[in-house]
Amino acid sequence: YTLLEEECHLNKIYIPVDASDRHLSAFFFMSPGALDQNGLVILIQDQGTIRAGQWSRRMIVQEDVEKGTQIPYIHKVLEDSCGIIVMNPNDNSVELQHNFVENEDVANQQRFLMSKSGSSTPEEHVRYVWDFFVSKCAATHIAVVTHGYGGLAFVDLLSHRSQEVQNKVYAVAFIDSFHNLWHQVLDKDSQEWLKKHCRKWVLSSKPLDRPISFLKVDCPQVSAGTESHDAAPWMCLRSIFRFFAKTMKAHTTIPFTRAAIITRSKSRNRLTQSRTASERPAAC
Repeated sequence: YTLLEEECHLNKIYIPVDASDRHLSAFFFMSPGALDQNGLVILIQDQGTIRAGQWSRRMIVQEDVEKGTQIPYIHKVLEDSCGIIVMNPNDNSVELQHNFVENEDVANQQRFLMSKSGSSTPEEHVRYVWDFFVSKCAATHIAVVTHGYGGLAFVDLLSHRSQEVQNKVYAVAFIDSFHNLWHQVLDKDSQEWLKKHCRKWVLSSKPLDRPISFLKVDCPQVSAGTESHDAAPWMCLRSIFRFFAKTMKAHTTIPFTRAAIITRSKSRNRLTQSRTASERPAAC
């Protein structure tokens, strides 16, 4: 966590918001002023022992910090003048110790796990951060990057906060996602939204970004350029931000209508809008 705070200058945010004991609280990371910026990117990692700021502990050990952590993503987002939220969905419980006396001569200790409020499961963590932070932010352009179980947690959020998510999020990158619409029921609008705003990078021996076809898919799929689940986030980084930039451009383009009468002032206004859209940061 030191790298997130000292190198990336992110703030550690404790939850629940009214927690009195930080030892019993979960937390996530957020860049200063993230909720006041027009663009916001959210990172949701895989399940297990992976903590905030990590994609793969194996990649960190076997390769290096850059390939196994979210730091390259964080740097890219901050360079593009966007806010960033680094979720910590696996911070679900804390080990407590209870001392008791069995008899006058024997004292024992009992250890047990207590669930953290607002973060007892990855899905609850994602929903809590959304409800108390993301849903209240000023950002009108939000992008999400998920890896493995993080994709399942996002789809769970979409199923519970369908309209809010669709109104705020313009693009989602699923990296070898574990979500499954056979088990996670979405309404028709949410299914259509997935097809238009999401892309899935799947493990494949094919070159990066090569389209991958299956009989039934919930959103467009392309190759991650690797067959390694752990290496996929690093391999897909540039491809994901290109997807965000392309989706943002389509999201902000003003449709042309032949019936419109273009005056000189309108032409100047459209030129200004076009320049503004082209100068908007690619990540958000």
